[in-house]
Amino acid sequence: MNQLKGLTSIGTADIIGSCISAGFWFYLAILISPKDYGELHYLLSIAGIVSYLTLIGSQNTITVYVAKKIQIQSTFNFISLISAIFGFIILFLIFDRIDIGFLVIGYTINNLVIGELFGKKEYKSYLKYILIQKISTPIFGIGFLLGFGVDGVIYGLALTYTAFYFRIIKNFKEIKINFLLLSKRKGFIINNYFIALTGTFHGQIDKLIIMPILGSAILGNYALSLQIIGVMMIITSIFFKYMVPEESSGKNIKQIQKIMIISSVGFTLLGLFVVPSILPIIFPEYLESVDSIRIMSLSIIPMSIIQIYTSKFLALEKSKFIIISLIISLSVLTPTMIVFGQWYGVSGIAAAFVISTIIQSTYFIISNKKWNKVKGNRGL
Repeated sequence: MNQLKGLTSIGTADIIGSCISAGFWFYLAILISPKDYGELHYLLSIAGIVSYLTLIGSQNTITVYVAKKIQIQSTFNFISLISAIFGFIILFLIFDRIDIGFLVIGYTINNLVIGELFGKKEYKSYLKYILIQKISTPIFGIGFLLGFGVDGVIYGLALTYTAFYFRIIKNFKEIKINFLLLSKRKGFIINNYFIALTGTFHGQIDKLIIMPILGSAILGNYALSLQIIGVMMIITSIFFKYMVPEESSGKNIKQIQKIMIISSVGFTLLGLFVVPSILPIIFPEYLESVDSIRIMSLSIIPMSIIQIYTSKFLALEKSKFIIISLIISLSVLTPTMIVFGQWYGVSGIAAAFVISTIIQSTYFIISNKKWNKVKGNRGL
């Protein structure tokens, strides 16, 4: 019953939140050109990378330790916020604009708070925070777009994380900063930092490659494809967020893993046969996204497998497997995206994305079999 309640809260937050977020981005794609849409996502990818550079205590690290009753939140919060302020200054010096810096701080605080909420299994609080942030997104995002143009969108997005600041302040009041907690666990913390960082580069490197090589209009089409795939990954993402704290606490989640794989097969079929026929009607300026969505749908199943094994190895505090998988995937993604992108445009970039996810999931399957053999375990 507790599992069902937890899943329901996470599911409600993520499904409603993702629908609101998707609606915002899809509506924004209608309002602005593919070129502006691509430029906006290029800046968002920079903010995403910098936020994870500053996030010393990754979301999953906080979740694992808080789930194990280790009061580490304030220490992580302090270090990460100081780093985020430095990131703000550096971005201002490079780009001569402060909106990206504000968004970096927002992203950082969001990850810190969500990590704690999952660790404490405060799934209802998670629901509240996510809904506040997601409902604020179209209000501030579209409002600032109409008031200040495309550049105003990033300011609007940064404001949506305001509610999370109060949780951080509460932590500082209730939990003392204790750097000794970090020194005792530096191996796992450092590994997880590089997991988060490598994962972010893996998720953002495509935009950084596409922008200078193929231009912002192509990036706009690709970004729309990614967001549609993201919507189809909602269910598996809900399961993943739930699995990390549950597995860290020693719970059996095999039934959830099976449901996760079955749902990913359904969404793959949806992306192959249904979505491409609807997209030209809603987004007539983004016709190059049709083929890329078909191709990228093939990544949904391997990405679900990746989430299952990432959860397992995080719970075991064996993060080296995750780091290696991300490095392998990034090593494949970067050159194939450059080459295939120049040869086949958006479709080539989509193919590179799929290849990298297949290779990463294959590595996890092989590593898991070796781990189980060493430990004498069976199954996942």
